[in-house]
Amino acid sequence: MNSKTKIINATKFVGGSVLSLGIMMFLIGLIVSDFSFLMSIGIGTVTGAVFIFLIGMFFVATEEMLEKSHKGMRETSPSDRL
Repeated sequence: MNSKTKIINATKFVGGSVLSLGIMMFLIGLIVSDFSFLMSIGIGTVTGAVFIFLIGMFFVATEEMLEKSHKGMRETSPSDRL
């Protein structure tokens, strides 16, 4: 469980930082007309933050499923399968 919380905390920190940076860039590009190119960069940054968060949650879910898949499996010898 400790590694899952480390991955979740890292994902929250990195995703939140990138998301806040993207929102600031988007708002600067929206409010200040001379920097309109920042609006498109801000949209891309927000989208990247969402993908970072989803990939982190996918890693946690994959790790949990791998841990649970070994619990109920029983080892059998080749002669038992016949």
